[in-house]
Amino acid sequence: MDASVQDLLESLERKTPEAALPQQGQAASDPRVPAPVHSAPRIAGNGGRELAGLRTLITGSTGGIGRAIALQLAAAGADVVVHGRRQSAAQEVSHQLKQVGIRSQVVLADLREPTDCDRLVQGAWKEWDGIDIWINNAGADILTGDATRWPFERKLQELLAVDLMATIRLSRDVGRRMKSQGHGVLLNMGLDQAENGMEGDSGQLFGSVKAAVIAFSKSLALSLAPEVRVNCLAPGWIRTAWGTSASEHWQERVQRETPLGRWGTPEDVAAVARWLVSPAAAFITGQVIRVNGGAVR
Repeated sequence: MDASVQDLLESLERKTPEAALPQQGQAASDPRVPAPVHSAPRIAGNGGRELAGLRTLITGSTGGIGRAIALQLAAAGADVVVHGRRQSAAQEVSHQLKQVGIRSQVVLADLREPTDCDRLVQGAWKEWDGIDIWINNAGADILTGDATRWPFERKLQELLAVDLMATIRLSRDVGRRMKSQGHGVLLNMGLDQAENGMEGDSGQLFGSVKAAVIAFSKSLALSLAPEVRVNCLAPGWIRTAWGTSASEHWQERVQRETPLGRWGTPEDVAAVARWLVSPAAAFITGQVIRVNGGAVR
């Protein structure tokens, strides 16, 4: 069994009974419906399952940060739709999630294609009768594999298609549906260096695209309030596939620029995501939360 799954299983005192999972057409007392604005969030007494029964979709959740978020939200009791482009990888994650007692299914979509984006949202709403939490985590990988040899313009087009245009298209569609259903949480992915900048091609590529994601998220939060909360995570140096194989120069740079003296992990980002989509963050919207070990540039 995967070590991360084993840790989750050991951290949970009990699984959520099947009868406790929300069913289609549930009454207005459904725990998915947020409390009135004058009420404080109620978390105590749920045994750490603060997201129990909430319907969640995480794009790009077959590996890295997305997979870590899926595991965290499942540990909190959320039902999770796993999205990816490879059936085998998505099924593997979905199987891991089900082991902690939640519902999970797989949806494949190429987010570079607008029609796939539309189909992803329509399918989720049809199969799950709505979504309570939607996390746009998917991003183009231009730092590993053949993509490292692409010219600047092709890398930019890939980032624009997946990181920006898909995020905007999905967020607008999902946000409209959430506002109509009366509640929901959207979480997008920015970059901690988008505001201050970073030298080199990567800084110009990721900085410009993620700055647009951040600006869009802030504007969308104003448009969808008060029914829907929209926030943006801004990870710093996170040890994903690229970080694992980065040169000694980058290893030293990360430690030098990060006050906490280490790479961040996908689990670091996932822990913040879990809190930010939970009732504990009910009064937070339109914000950019940096997860970067205190790095200031």
